[in-house]
Amino acid sequence: MNDNNLRIGQLFIHPIKSCGGIAVSEAPLIDTGFEYDREWMVVDQHGDLVTQRELPRMALIQPTLRASDLVLRAPGMLALHLQLDAVEGECRVRVWDDTVDAFDMGDLAAQWFSDCLGQPLRLARFNPDVQRLASAEWTGAIAARTAFSDAFPLLVLSSASLAELNRRLAAAGHDAVTMQRFRPNIVIDGLTEANGEDFIDTLTIDSADGPVVLKLVKPCSRCTIPDVDPATAVPGHSVTDAMSAYRANARVGGALAFGQNAVIVAGVGHRLRVGASVQATLAF
Repeated sequence: MNDNNLRIGQLFIHPIKSCGGIAVSEAPLIDTGFEYDREWMVVDQHGDLVTQRELPRMALIQPTLRASDLVLRAPGMLALHLQLDAVEGECRVRVWDDTVDAFDMGDLAAQWFSDCLGQPLRLARFNPDVQRLASAEWTGAIAARTAFSDAFPLLVLSSASLAELNRRLAAAGHDAVTMQRFRPNIVIDGLTEANGEDFIDTLTIDSADGPVVLKLVKPCSRCTIPDVDPATAVPGHSVTDAMSAYRANARVGGALAFGQNAVIVAGVGHRLRVGASVQATLAF
């Protein structure tokens, strides 16, 4: 596939795992993905991650990244300001099957999340000295570091895929959904076929710093989070119902898949921008 019409349509950063995302016009690429993406994580008293699966109200926690702090807002809560250059202690946390060293963000942040979400919680920050690697089963010879993402540095989705899903939702009498439901980092415009990203091996993206090369390595299997309305935090089932008709993927054991997980081949330290030209190479 060599389509000159492919472009970056949207970029997203999700600073706190399973909370709201931020649409940005550009994003610096570091070795774990976008800078500040999934760099913080909410954990329970045992250090285990919590997500919208158990606490859908997390969808209403909206971050704002500023020059020196991360500001969090949620309905009924005063804003919480977290300094980007500060942590308050060390801790151990568990992200699925990985238990890693991290930083605790202190009692004030813990109280804010506990009050907001109605149970004792703390906020952890990723320790950049930790080597948390994506599964070599999917990445092969590429040693791909991740922060607190589920398993891979980046998630790529196309606007054509969302358009097809919304067509099916409309046919079933449901409202359209936004890209935020699927929490991608990079949205590609210009693919002529829905779910065309399933057949791409690499993306080469223009940047002012030089080309960025991403390898799409694994279909993104989906849980129930896309059924949570990010505007209201109300769970439903229409998205899963619609995807069940056409998105089961044998590569991930028949799970519903939507989008592709990606690793960085080249371009760490470069900045990606909305509107950047993209070239795609098909997988064979």
